[in-house]
Amino acid sequence: MDMALENLSKENLIALLKEKDTSIERRDAAIESYQKINSSLQEEVDYLKQQVELFKRMQFGQKRERFEGDPAQGVLPFEAPAEAVALQEETIKEQITYTRKSQSAHKGRAALPAHLPVEEVEIYPQGDLSEMVCIGKEVTEELECEPARFFIRRYIRYKYAAKSGEGVTTGELPERVIDKGIPGAGLLAMILTDKYVDHLPLYRQKQRFARENIPIASSTLEGWVKQGLERLEPLFEQLKFDIKAKGYLQVDETTIKVLESDKKGACHLGWYWVYHAPLDGLVLMDYQPTRGAVATKEMLAHFKGYLQSDGYGVYEKIGQRPEVIPVACWAHARREFERALENDKVRAAKALELIQQLYAVERKAKEAQLPADQRKQLRLDEALPVLNELGKWIFAEVKNTLPKSQIGKAMRYAMARWDKLSVYLQDGSLQIDNNAIENAIRPIALGRKNFLFAGTHEAAARAGMIYSFFAICKKNEVNPFGWLKYALENIMTINHKNIRDLYPQNFKKLTEL
Repeated sequence: MDMALENLSKENLIALLKEKDTSIERRDAAIESYQKINSSLQEEVDYLKQQVELFKRMQFGQKRERFEGDPAQGVLPFEAPAEAVALQEETIKEQITYTRKSQSAHKGRAALPAHLPVEEVEIYPQGDLSEMVCIGKEVTEELECEPARFFIRRYIRYKYAAKSGEGVTTGELPERVIDKGIPGAGLLAMILTDKYVDHLPLYRQKQRFARENIPIASSTLEGWVKQGLERLEPLFEQLKFDIKAKGYLQVDETTIKVLESDKKGACHLGWYWVYHAPLDGLVLMDYQPTRGAVATKEMLAHFKGYLQSDGYGVYEKIGQRPEVIPVACWAHARREFERALENDKVRAAKALELIQQLYAVERKAKEAQLPADQRKQLRLDEALPVLNELGKWIFAEVKNTLPKSQIGKAMRYAMARWDKLSVYLQDGSLQIDNNAIENAIRPIALGRKNFLFAGTHEAAARAGMIYSFFAICKKNEVNPFGWLKYALENIMTINHKNIRDLYPQNFKKLTEL
């Protein structure tokens, strides 16, 4: 062979080597192709095995042991790593430093609030009372109000000079929300609360100022709103960090039109991606210009734990990660059967009756204020048998439905998510549905009817920030104006390590002391 190679010309030798290289490349390509086919077939086998197991659970019922788990293994809540917490504290410290440098009851009716001041009006009988003796009094109360009181706060800073002539000291001006600006924290809090809680557009607020003979230009109001919201950015960054560290999130998204658009004469359709941490009462509305998977990268790239959603494809893909446990929403499954009432009243009503029994278990746990472990026990005792009955019934009936009929769609919706709909049995801290996050989104829908759109992507992001905090106020029954005024007054001077003290729920604890 060696002699044969020696006798070959250089050109022939090169051609022979190229032929061998091509043969090797073809072989490698064939091997790679077979490996891909084998991997694809294995994935399909695994998927089909999972489907068979799912259908078995639906047909024969799910076993209690499947949801018992290891009692020594607690899934919720998760905590962020210590090094991440330290890094976040340093980030918030730098952000705050930078911002600081840059600038009585009546029977038969509801009781009047006890915390309100009382203005007494004494009324005596007419006529001569000199020969009479007072034997008592009758008290009548009414709830009154005065229009918002505008006033000027004038800071007078006295200067003192040392008698020795060595220097002058002046009273220190407190931190202002807007450096060298006119509005105080209370006025800014009122404007922002009116705009984002009561959905009163700025042009209407401008009219109210005009009635009080206080002329304020529209551009000035818009500037105040922007600067007031910018002061809350360090607190919002902390909120993002805390939300990302939670082991149980409910997620949803809703739209917002933005005037800033690449298409001439058209609004851009942006999205608020809403994250709710039920165990902590935290809500975050993260504005993104798209509904694609890239929009969740910052918040969910490293998420570990339970992720509860309506089944949107982006969340489905995230739920495939081994460290994520997807949880489906029974409210969405129920709505599919409610839509089927006109299509197939008998079977739709049957499904809704069983689903209602699941919710009856949840009401029972809520009314008894059961802790998570007892709620889980109650679900296994009373909800699991109902789930098994519903699963067996759907498995038997779905064969007799048209796939495109609403009752068929409802059954297949539940079948496709059966394991995810059952996950809430694993932990008593989990909720049966996503209704809490939908309630948090509702103010945005009301705002859309009044504002119609945001001017820029940055404005939409700032609106999402304040919507987040006002949603937390609502969940924790906190007066939004009182919280916002307090936050604006203190965010410039608070120690970065204590910035969580400005969360609405912590402000509530402070005011209750």
